[in-house]
Amino acid sequence: MYRPPHFRPGDEAAAGEAIDAWPLALLVTGGLEATHVPLLRVEGALVGHIARPNAHWQQAEDGAPALAAFLGPSAYVSPGFYATKAEHGRVVPTWNYVAVHVRGRVTWLHGADAKRRIVRALTDRFEAGEAKPWSIDDAPADYIEAMLGGIVGLSLSIESVEAQFKLSQNRTEDDRSGVELGLAAREDSGSRAIARLMRRHFPFEG
Repeated sequence: MYRPPHFRPGDEAAAGEAIDAWPLALLVTGGLEATHVPLLRVEGALVGHIARPNAHWQQAEDGAPALAAFLGPSAYVSPGFYATKAEHGRVVPTWNYVAVHVRGRVTWLHGADAKRRIVRALTDRFEAGEAKPWSIDDAPADYIEAMLGGIVGLSLSIESVEAQFKLSQNRTEDDRSGVELGLAAREDSGSRAIARLMRRHFPFEG
């Protein structure tokens, strides 16, 4: 990942928080096989599962190097947001975004117990905010067994983590505040999410 120093989060926990907040990753292995899959951080690894008919697990053997790329919110930044546009006009458009890359080695899990633990962890995590959380125990046992037979679990060891929080850190405070206000005024969720992150990392009086 190309990461200019000013776009690297100063807080080491920020990368993990981003993975937890935006868990849908693009899992990439050699030969440019790629699968979109939600992943959870569990004891030094990322875990999830893919469909058994997905040939990805057959084309990347156990221990193969892999990259899980997480992309958080993103937003187009108009030059019109910058205070310096009126001063000298030397401004151009850009994008603000959050991204985390995790590298490690993938292991495919075929045992029913391992897959059940993964499914339970995923559903417990993502059902937690529902009014009536669904549990794997709510479905008939034979049905769950059949569903488990249709997936392959995966565990990606976490060997390195690179994060980039591009939030206009390279701009002046007046430019950053202009970007935050401009994004917050939009209706799309990505722009508003970036505005909230900017306010969290670079609070200003305005």
